[in-house]
Amino acid sequence: MTSTMTDAAAKALEVRGLTAGFGPMDVIHDVTFAVGRGEILGLLGRNGAGKTTTLMAIAGFLGRYAGEVLVEAVPLRGPAYRRSRTQVGIVLEGRSVFPSLTVRQNLNLAGADQDEAFELFPELAAKSALRAGVLSGGEQQMLALARMVGRHPSVLLMDELSFGLAPAVCERIMARLRSVAETTGVGVLLVEQGIHYAAGVLDRVLIMNEGAIRAEMPGSQLLAREDEIERIYLGGFERTNTAAGPAD
Repeated sequence: MTSTMTDAAAKALEVRGLTAGFGPMDVIHDVTFAVGRGEILGLLGRNGAGKTTTLMAIAGFLGRYAGEVLVEAVPLRGPAYRRSRTQVGIVLEGRSVFPSLTVRQNLNLAGADQDEAFELFPELAAKSALRAGVLSGGEQQMLALARMVGRHPSVLLMDELSFGLAPAVCERIMARLRSVAETTGVGVLLVEQGIHYAAGVLDRVLIMNEGAIRAEMPGSQLLAREDEIERIYLGGFERTNTAAGPAD
């Protein structure tokens, strides 16, 4: 994924002036960015920065928001269940699986392609008849990702994919996510709090604090600029932008 793709046809997801929250209180303010096809865009920030609220607004879980969300240049409207049928796949923090159903039943319920799911995560094929609740945390996260990828969405929204996982398992899942983006062209918005797990797979990074985007940088610069990122996390920021990309 190159960082110079600016035409509308290259954008899987566009977010324009998104303001949203819960009840009368806005949590995010005038958030604007784009995710290219085949790109993994990281949305990083400390707890309470507004990352998950951004995902929830895009996915349609919040009834009140201002601004515009487009998928493949088409405005995205309607409730979450309608958006998730064809256009948007979302994996929420804490394992988005049905624990009482088997691996195969979880895939069937989502309408996911089972052959693709087991090719992506061969670990799941041998456990297809087991209930999801008895899988390890890493296997449950693999299943959650496989369910979404197998439905062929245009956009994947991933919330804290590394949550509760051992580093080696997290690295394996991140590598599979990178492969999915490159081979299918799906645009991925990856929300993370820690930067080390995701650093190797991100094309670009947005740093969020107090409900707004405070900085943008290439994924390749993420670890080298930890001091700057920490300063933004702690509230010392001015908007900086050092990476041209689909949002331009």
